[in-house]
Amino acid sequence: MSKISLVVIDDHPIFRQGVADTLSLEEDLEVVGQASSGKEGLTMIHDLEPVVAVIDVNLPELNGQQLTRQLRVEKSQTRAILLTAYNDSDQVVHSMSAGAAAYCSKDIHPVKLVDIVRAVADGKYVISEEILDRKGLDRWLDQRVDSPNRAFSDPGEPFDPLSKREMEVLECVTQGMSNKEIAVGLGISHQTVKNHVTAILRKLGVDDRTQAAVYALRRGWVRLYDRENSA
Repeated sequence: MSKISLVVIDDHPIFRQGVADTLSLEEDLEVVGQASSGKEGLTMIHDLEPVVAVIDVNLPELNGQQLTRQLRVEKSQTRAILLTAYNDSDQVVHSMSAGAAAYCSKDIHPVKLVDIVRAVADGKYVISEEILDRKGLDRWLDQRVDSPNRAFSDPGEPFDPLSKREMEVLECVTQGMSNKEIAVGLGISHQTVKNHVTAILRKLGVDDRTQAAVYALRRGWVRLYDRENSA
């Protein structure tokens, strides 16, 4: 019997190794690689072509949703399981629409994760441990995407309802930058920054910059990092 090949992509070494060790204990599973960033993970998937990739949502360089969406664009045969530290219903819809085969919490029991890997390798989709076929997933998405109360316009885009420029501004906000610093950094006017921030707060349904930053961080859209070291 051929083994199910996997890669584990997570920037926390202890957690990543723990997942890899757990999966490696199973006779029918084989962890063929580990990566600590989205870009490294994408290159690894290109090189190794694993059956399944277990991916953290909140990754540096290229987050889990972006990586998953890129695999879909490339029509990769590798199927993505996204792991998250936060249980957010909108983010589940975004992730499954972006091309994920499964979405589950990082506190999942190891035995359940093994079951999910096997189900995904068998062509199934898993949401909160519920196993679906393609038609079942389509019905699940239709029920949520068509909801008039949804907080996004096109769940296939990782950052909806924000534009690319608004996401750039939000990332700067998350790093604690002032409007003046953002304007200089992005090469736009101070008023344009203010307009973008106002639009971001309105679209995300939050009251202030701090809430917007928390919104983005919890969904793995952006990451906190040392600005000086990242320059």
